[in-house]
Amino acid sequence: MAATNLMKPLASLSRFGSLQTRSVSLKAANIPIAKYGGRHTVTMMPGDGIGPEMMGYVKEVFRYAGAPIDFETVLLDPTTDNYDDLYNAISSVKRNGVGIKGNIETKMNRPDIKSRNVEMRNELDLFVNTIHCKSQPGVKTRHDDIDIVIMRQNTEGEYAMLEHESVQGVVESLKITTEPSTERLCRHAFDYARANGRKKVTLIHKANIMKITDGLFLEVAKRVSKDYPEIQHDNMIIDNCCMQLVSNPWQFDVMILTNLYGTIVTNLICGLIGGPGVIAGANIGPRYAVFEPGTRNTGTTLIGKNKANPCAMLNASADMLSHLNLRYHAKLIHDAVWQTINVDMIQTEDLGGQATSMDVVQNVISHIKAAAK
Repeated sequence: MAATNLMKPLASLSRFGSLQTRSVSLKAANIPIAKYGGRHTVTMMPGDGIGPEMMGYVKEVFRYAGAPIDFETVLLDPTTDNYDDLYNAISSVKRNGVGIKGNIETKMNRPDIKSRNVEMRNELDLFVNTIHCKSQPGVKTRHDDIDIVIMRQNTEGEYAMLEHESVQGVVESLKITTEPSTERLCRHAFDYARANGRKKVTLIHKANIMKITDGLFLEVAKRVSKDYPEIQHDNMIIDNCCMQLVSNPWQFDVMILTNLYGTIVTNLICGLIGGPGVIAGANIGPRYAVFEPGTRNTGTTLIGKNKANPCAMLNASADMLSHLNLRYHAKLIHDAVWQTINVDMIQTEDLGGQATSMDVVQNVISHIKAAAK
């Protein structure tokens, strides 16, 4: 698909992001040009659990906001070892440039079964998962005024899906860390910090034990930080990081984490500011972008109960619109969600309220209709 601001082709990029050049500074995925009458086609992957319900709300909100989006829906079936559905979804994202998805639960407990989430991120080279974890003033939590940006490694680390049984009863799991891919991630984080007026970037690691893999992660971050002298850089061991987050989260600004540590810390911080129903996340690469809720939770126990919080998916959809340069429509939705949670105090049970999913969506739509007059 044609795109604005096309970047020069990157030197040969393998599954693990191996670049044959060192000083590579990648920005977010290129923005696809709208093809038909100013409209964009976006791949929609409803996912499992409450995902299909949340996508229904997104479509309804987009209709009232007048967002010029056409959805190409692709269903994924994690109950089979036939991956045609997965590669159909990947082809669709490659065709459209942008996708929105619910979480996909891997339901077959066999070592040869790939995670569709991980495989998609690898195939599309969505090398970083970005989540802006910011307190909602209307949501009562232990800590106020948290404002942390997570930059999670998305295509290497502990989620390489390379496990085997070397001899009976002895299994091994390979953790992959490459210097070029780590540098790409670190430069992305520092570029973000510079562009957004952030003051500090903290690398989270376990180099005291994983001396080679996390040692490389630590070494590369220190080297990259020298190119950004105006930004403070430090590092912290993951165990201490978790303790510091619950006792003094305000010391963190931008965080760089490996795949596994990023999963843990994302859920921890989202829990500090209201749980999985509020914050959105973005998976970004040099060519494609896929948006989803910040915590990858299927919410299976909430299916059909009209209790799930739709705000994370609505915020993800607004982030997607912003990525497509549809800033007016993005702001309509972001503002409506913010007003609903923080001013009108229309909150689902997970936030301490009594509102239903539809109560939240209808209130969001009311704000959109009022603002669009």
